[in-house]
Amino acid sequence: MALYAISDLHLSFDNEKPMDVFGEHWLNHDKRIKENWINKISNEDTILIAGDISWSMKMEQGMVDLEWIHKLPGRKIISKGNHDYWWNSISKLNILYEDMNFIQNNFFTYEDYAVCGTRGWNPPGEKYTKHDEKIYNREKIRLRLSIDKAKNAGYEKIIVMLHYPPVNEKFEESDFTKILQEHKVKKVIYGHLHGPSLRNVFEGKYNEVEYIMTSCDYINFDPIKVL
Repeated sequence: MALYAISDLHLSFDNEKPMDVFGEHWLNHDKRIKENWINKISNEDTILIAGDISWSMKMEQGMVDLEWIHKLPGRKIISKGNHDYWWNSISKLNILYEDMNFIQNNFFTYEDYAVCGTRGWNPPGEKYTKHDEKIYNREKIRLRLSIDKAKNAGYEKIIVMLHYPPVNEKFEESDFTKILQEHKVKKVIYGHLHGPSLRNVFEGKYNEVEYIMTSCDYINFDPIKVL
């Protein structure tokens, strides 16, 4: 019963948005993800998917992509990305499939770990506006809500899923990293970065918290083992 992670699947089976416009390495990327997933993950395993699941704008379109994920082996725990406009009522999402759990102001469990999370947002940096500050503050609240619910339920070992990196382009400490340190979070899964932005990957241990980057093009479209 292993724990794996991947993010930024960017599926588009209904609206057929080609991903190879972002580079030849994205050509038929869904087939590569599926092949690697099936070769590695069993129905007893769990996989964390940290956002940007589908390009769909509406839930009706997004269902095609969710169905594709559902048919893959393992239990899936999913958090929201900045492109997941199809994402609607969290209560409705969490009754769709027995093998798929969606995080928003809540948490799920993997063995004796609580899996918490939120979408996140770009921390203060070079291009930071009042609009960014509003969303940033809201996402901090959502992260605290998720972790607090897990702590109140008695869980001490926490894994957090974010979509956005928890630090800015200069790798400076943020309110996100402070919250993660405050709660002694064990591991943080995040994605969002692609192309030239992969120069800003923040990985490894920082103040006893391990950060793991999981954008699918960064990990060669191959889910990585977390535990």
